[in-house]
Formats: sequence, C-alpha cells, structure tokens
Amino acid sequence: MSVNTAPIKWAQRTDSLYVTIALSDVKNETINLTDKELHFKGKSQDKDYEVNIEFFKPVDAEGSKYNVLPRSIQMHIMKKKEDEDEEFWPRLLKDKALEKNQVKIDWDRYVDEDEEEEGFDTSALDGGMGMGGMGGMGGGGGGFPGMPGGMPGMGGMGGMPGMEGMGNMGGMDMEALMKQMGDMSAMGGGPPTGEDEDGDDDDLDDLPDLEES
Repeated sequence: MSVNTAPIKWAQRTDSLYVTIALSDVKNETINLTDKELHFKGKSQDKDYEVNIEFFKPVDAEGSKYNVLPRSIQMHIMKKKEDEDEEFWPRLLKDKALEKNQVKIDWDRYVDEDEEEEGFDTSALDGGMGMGGMGGMGGGGGGFPGMPGGMPGMGGMGGMPGMEGMGNMGGMDMEALMKQMGDMSAMGGGPPTGEDEDGDDDDLDDLPDLEES
C-alpha cells in the first residue's frame, strides 16, 4: 500500500514554531520529535500518511507539545536557545527543495518579525501531550479528540439526564432512608405530646392536685 506525504503548515515566533499536519480524523498516529527531526505516521480517510522532515535549526523537543484534533494535528514546538539573539527562521526545513513541495505558510498565525507582539494562542493544545522523550507515541495519545462517548470515567451516569445513573446515592441505602423518614412522619416529627423521649409522664406531675368539692 502506498504511503502519502502529509501536508504541513507552519508559522513562527522568535522563540517557537506552530506546525500543523493538515489531516482530518487521524487514527493510529505515531509521532516522534527529536531536537532535529519530526517523524509522523497515521491514517486519515482510510489512507496512510507520513512526515519525515529535518528542521532548519535544532528545536527543544522536551519543551514542545501537540494535540490530535478532529481536523488536524497541531504542534507547538519550541526553538532551541543557542544564543541570546533569537531570530526568525528563513524557512522551516533544512532541505529547501522539500520545503517548496511539502510545506505551506499558516497565514492565520503568520506575523512579520518586526510586528511580533505576543506568542501563539495555544488554547487548542490544552489537554494535549508533551513530545519530549516519548519516542513514538501512538493510538490517540496526543489529547482528547472530540471526546468520543462523553466524558471518560463517568461510568453509567449517561450525561446525568434526570440523574438516572446515580444508583444508590454513592452508597446510601435509599430504601432505608425512606423508611426512616416515614417513621419520623408517623411520629409527628418527635415524641407524642406530654411524653419525653423516655416515655415518662413528667408534665402530669406538674399539674396541681384537684380540690375535692
């Protein structure tokens, strides 16, 4: 089976790169980032794709992270701080010819070097995974794509419609509780009038003696 080259978009700031693998509904992905290279394999729309690139300069794999989203895989890759003067790269890849065929500018995130005011919006990477030292993480480990099946770990609560799945209220015996409430109701909320909790008729002792006529 032939393997297709996955399309890449990128933008940069002085300290980092934002790389997007523009594939939707990626499954069985394997991502391996080193300080020099990025290797990706995965399946999208029943087709196999891969990426094998060498960066223009070294990056900091340990400080980078990624997330697998329904429409793409997004990566925030930190540049390696080699000196005090951080600068924009002229291109993403070391191989200029490969860059022309495989890489496009992410114009939604692009800024000129002299117009840079702030870093990337990385909110799309919340819940994602770091890429440092993972050595090839696969099987959707990059994040929570689409949260299939609802929130994991919620058990049988089923989204809490009507609280049907609450079962026995976290271990409380509902039948016994209702019985206890019924007993209290039958008691009128407390002991009968004129008796204390021990059943002593103390109130009658306090009444004055009846005078004989």
